[in-house]
Amino acid sequence: MAGAGSAALWLGGCGGSSNTAKPVPGDEWKQFAGTTLNFISENTAPTSAIAAKLDPFTKLTGIEIKITQLELAAMVQKVALDFASGEGAYQIVYADPYQVMAPYNQALADLTEFQQDPNLPHAEPFDDFVSFQLDASGRFGDREKLFALPYDAPTMIWMYRKDLFEKYGEQMKQDLGFDPNPRDDSTWDDFYKTSEWLKKNADKTGVPYGHGHMAKQHDSLMNDFSNLLWAYGGQYFEDDAKVGSLGSAEPGEPQLTSDEALAGADMYRKLVSIAHPASLGWDWTGLAEGFMAGGMAMAPLWHEFASGIEVSDIKGKVGYARLPRGPKRSANMFGGTGIGVNGVAPKREQKAAWLFVLWATQKDTQLANLKSKVGGGTPTRDSVYALPEVEKARKPPSKLPNMLPMDAVFEAWKPENVGLRPKIAAWNECDTTIFTQLSKMLAGQQGPEKCMSNTKEGFEKAIENAKKSLRRA
Repeated sequence: MAGAGSAALWLGGCGGSSNTAKPVPGDEWKQFAGTTLNFISENTAPTSAIAAKLDPFTKLTGIEIKITQLELAAMVQKVALDFASGEGAYQIVYADPYQVMAPYNQALADLTEFQQDPNLPHAEPFDDFVSFQLDASGRFGDREKLFALPYDAPTMIWMYRKDLFEKYGEQMKQDLGFDPNPRDDSTWDDFYKTSEWLKKNADKTGVPYGHGHMAKQHDSLMNDFSNLLWAYGGQYFEDDAKVGSLGSAEPGEPQLTSDEALAGADMYRKLVSIAHPASLGWDWTGLAEGFMAGGMAMAPLWHEFASGIEVSDIKGKVGYARLPRGPKRSANMFGGTGIGVNGVAPKREQKAAWLFVLWATQKDTQLANLKSKVGGGTPTRDSVYALPEVEKARKPPSKLPNMLPMDAVFEAWKPENVGLRPKIAAWNECDTTIFTQLSKMLAGQQGPEKCMSNTKEGFEKAIENAKKSLRRA
């Protein structure tokens, strides 16, 4: 997820440095003073916050950090080239679980080695990380190795104009025959019917469309659709929970032509057919901007857009809820990522990079990020949420607007509700396959059955291609 937009942010980069700090004997945090490290990241809120306030780390360690922020696809390409070159120019890596960790985990350092090194500082307790996120954001294949520490945690939820629901809710209830407000048993069918009502009554509400989607031919389309796939009982693979959490080198046969998967695809097509027409050209940023501009009353969005919503023209008018249910469950796409150490870099630089990974994911830094005027992000440690000032911020008025959706996010993070896409080496190609085929379906070029059949075939080819690449390696 790229909550900060798509433009690249360049803060320094590879190359020389004027850092003249000297190592301090006996100080485990200053043993690499004078070192310059490069951190490459997607342009996300926590990295923006850290980039704006690096002085505390430099004072603590004497290490200078140069940061490159890029749109995810461009970042992945640079990381892949760096791994292949053997240079290790970016010692600290935003290790996206699906596009970096799964295909390139052999080039990432095992962080347990640094955690067990008596000459290095150690991480705050790992069990302080939100329970499922250490596996989802940090591991691949098994629990023996750890390639990243949880760094961010964007999650898709249901955002809606609560002012409109309050004003027209009784009339909507009478016309629709059910309570349109988000409930524990709200369904996607309810959502569809509510959106239809809002669209038909746009002259009353002043909002032209009931809802919107991030349905551009892009990674965002896969994220958006997956919530429906899982809600209707479909799966990417037979053991989606394990393949999404720990990941797998052998995920098995794709399950995308099941009756449940087809039902999810058909419902998604129906939803997009009545959504704001610009949905077909929107990624997550476009959808958020359309929602903030008053173009629709509801949207499935990454929860971290709350920080922008709560300073926009619709400030105070938005409610946040877990996504609706399908016949199987509510499914809420998790987009969290960890940061890791480039295992191709020289060993001394790897150890210095470990210090940054520790500092960037510790409790105090996460709290500072949350308070940042240029960043934000979502803490990945339970202890941050337990702080009185953070708990208080979950209710308006809030000085930490990203905390306002957290009641919904905590519901979304429950094991029965969280959605984890497959963590497999072939995911980059699989991702392209599914959003390409879905785009054809949404354009009316093929029905759900053909769409999912073609997607399954594309997945099978991608998995075979990944196996061949691994054999050659």
